[in-house]
Amino acid sequence: MTAANEAKAILQRLGVSASVWSSDGFEARSPIDGSVAGRVAETPDLDAVAERAVAAFHPWKRIPAPRRGELVRLLGEELRASKDDLARLVTLEAGKIVSEGLGEVQEMIDICDFAVGLSRQMYGLTIASERPGHHMRETWQPLGPVLVISAFNFPVAVWAWNACLALVCGDPVIWKPSEKTPLTALATHAILDRAIARFGDAPEGLSQLVIGGREAGEALAADARIPLVSATGSTRMGRAVAQTVAARLGRSLLELGGNNAMIVTPSADLDMAVRAIAFSAVGTAGQRCTTLRRLLVHESIADALVARLAAAYETLPVGDPRETGVLIGPLIDDASAHGFETALTQAVEQGGEIVVGGDRVDRDGVYVRPAIVRMPAQSAVVQHETFAPILYVLTWSDFDEAVAMQNAVPQGLSSCVFTDSVREAEAFLSAWGSDCGIANVNIGPSGAEIGGAFGGEKDTGGGRESGSDAWKAYMRRQTQTVNFSRELPLAQGVKFDV
Repeated sequence: MTAANEAKAILQRLGVSASVWSSDGFEARSPIDGSVAGRVAETPDLDAVAERAVAAFHPWKRIPAPRRGELVRLLGEELRASKDDLARLVTLEAGKIVSEGLGEVQEMIDICDFAVGLSRQMYGLTIASERPGHHMRETWQPLGPVLVISAFNFPVAVWAWNACLALVCGDPVIWKPSEKTPLTALATHAILDRAIARFGDAPEGLSQLVIGGREAGEALAADARIPLVSATGSTRMGRAVAQTVAARLGRSLLELGGNNAMIVTPSADLDMAVRAIAFSAVGTAGQRCTTLRRLLVHESIADALVARLAAAYETLPVGDPRETGVLIGPLIDDASAHGFETALTQAVEQGGEIVVGGDRVDRDGVYVRPAIVRMPAQSAVVQHETFAPILYVLTWSDFDEAVAMQNAVPQGLSSCVFTDSVREAEAFLSAWGSDCGIANVNIGPSGAEIGGAFGGEKDTGGGRESGSDAWKAYMRRQTQTVNFSRELPLAQGVKFDV
């Protein structure tokens, strides 16, 4: 069965309405074989979308947070019931292997559970007042409509990270998914609609899906009725969003590109390192923001490690991600393959040597063989994030040099070190170690859990999504002071007697 026909059958089971199809909408094409499932109608009236979100905010923020959490709990139940179908749709539309599609939906379920617990734990502070008969407290209040702009590579999980937290915080959600993955967005929203129907008293417009291209995202990001824009994607896109939102003094939460490195020291367990490198560098066909792109190896072990990696790469099964045993599916489109080929050409021009891979696979869809490239230095192409399975290998002689190499790129998302030395591990995690938002020891840079806030620094945007206290980004902080005395003392000893 073509990927498109399988996708149509799943959409029908999940309850996606036939009314979303259009003769001139966005083409829904599977990267697996290039087949087209249909055209999805573009959202016609963005002003009305923002207006409905504002209208929904007023009743939603009055509902107690634990009750709002009940909606997210019901969403988690619906996702559990539809996990296999939604995961299969992720595979069909984004090209992920089956286990990764299932893992993405499980991540949605996990963040539902996290947010339900959070709905009873959005704590503030009590603060000692210098004025007698006064007390101060800090509380967190609902912020308003949140715009979520998501990318193709995690077509549903990133929405869930944002939407589940926003909903329990009291905020309506507007979702503008990638135009490359509209089917998974439609299916997810149909699942949410079932949860909303069971919930019973959710206001109309609480969650809305916007199908459109760059112009739709730009228009919504510029809308002052939307106080927070959470955008996941390229650094180029993030800069544009940040400038647009800042121009109206709104807030932006940005999770952008990564150029993630692994430092391998002489004491490292190389068996573990090889396994971690393989998944981190080629999982999702290199199309993760946390993909391992730079391997920084001590000069004494570099040749041996590269030889082992090359042998492992030669056996990696590339093909239809629906098939058992396949580990590497397709790139999302021809433009991604062009970027892959261009980067390899530039790497060779800048002194690199392709050790293995780098060629196209002759079959329907867009498939490439992951490449390992030894580089003499962190040249321009190494500094750039190519969203494809290219692993650049560089060597070092001193651990401080390795950390400096790790940090000497514009991006700052994820990082890791493989070592059995406590001193090296702790130095890597210290204030003078990795400058990334994520730093790991003896695991790769990808595969973050939802319990920790996700995001990075520098060109990665500085935002944090998912766990920990990331919920605070979706709320407004308010300092409250109550005078329960019969006097009116002023702070800092100021006297103003009338």
